[in-house]
Amino acid sequence: MATLVVPENVSCVDDAQALQKACHGWGTNEKAIISILGHRNAAQRKQIRLAYSELFQEDLVKRLESELNGDFEKAVYRWVLDPEDRDAVLANVAIRKSGDYHVIVEIACVLSSEELLAVRRAYHARYKHSLEEDLAAHTTGDIRKLLVGLVTAFRYEGDEINTRLTNSEADILHDAIKDKAFNHEDVIRILTTRSKAQLMATFNRYRDDHGSSITKDLLDEPADEFKTVLRTAIRCLNDHKKYYEKILRNAIKKVGTDEDALTRVIVTRAEKDLNDIKEIYYKRNSVPLDQAVAKDTSGDYKAFLLALLGKEE
Repeated sequence: MATLVVPENVSCVDDAQALQKACHGWGTNEKAIISILGHRNAAQRKQIRLAYSELFQEDLVKRLESELNGDFEKAVYRWVLDPEDRDAVLANVAIRKSGDYHVIVEIACVLSSEELLAVRRAYHARYKHSLEEDLAAHTTGDIRKLLVGLVTAFRYEGDEINTRLTNSEADILHDAIKDKAFNHEDVIRILTTRSKAQLMATFNRYRDDHGSSITKDLLDEPADEFKTVLRTAIRCLNDHKKYYEKILRNAIKKVGTDEDALTRVIVTRAEKDLNDIKEIYYKRNSVPLDQAVAKDTSGDYKAFLLALLGKEE
């Protein structure tokens, strides 16, 4: 369930005019920007951008970038983009930050096949390269094989499961981990081609047959870059809500909040399943997520995140 609270019967023209007013005159009216954009879904935000461009011959995204700053600007910028365009930007930033692969894995493993295809199209349009081309240019060896395989996957989305495959592939994964052959071509093949339903059944079979989860067995091994990417992919494919809860927990618990991670999860999940992630966060930490966010952030950035979390200051 989403956390975003959206009013009915809003006018994109009225919103565009109010945003233009908020961005002009003596100082920017950040509260007005939050009250509008913090309560509009992706389709409404797109209509607002189009109306703004038509009314004022100006790009709303660029105007907001020039008016706002810091973490607040970054959060608003990412929120106001179309979801597939936002993910294309996040992917490009991650590719250019050498070794920052978890964001690529999130996009490749959490999104549906159609959503991932839309991100790849948006990436083409924005950067004039393919996502996999840029990814391949910035990676080598087994990590390249795994990541390119994940971002180019078009998984079956149905619930049908092949039990025979579940049993055999759980054993293949177990043998590969036992033999420390983490980069075995069958491991990469299974993770980059099977449907999420099939993989979840395989991971459950692994746990039932071998007495511990595949992620725990990987964690027991000495860490390296490939194993970290492999484990992130498995966690995102198996239960992305639990994965995101841990990202939020680590972002908030860090000495000095990890605003990038905090913004990314709230902005990308507010229209999807952030309510479920909030529930998992509360069960795990005994503190409501909005309370933890309010304590760890400040100013307009805090007010904007709370709006997306369905809470007002």
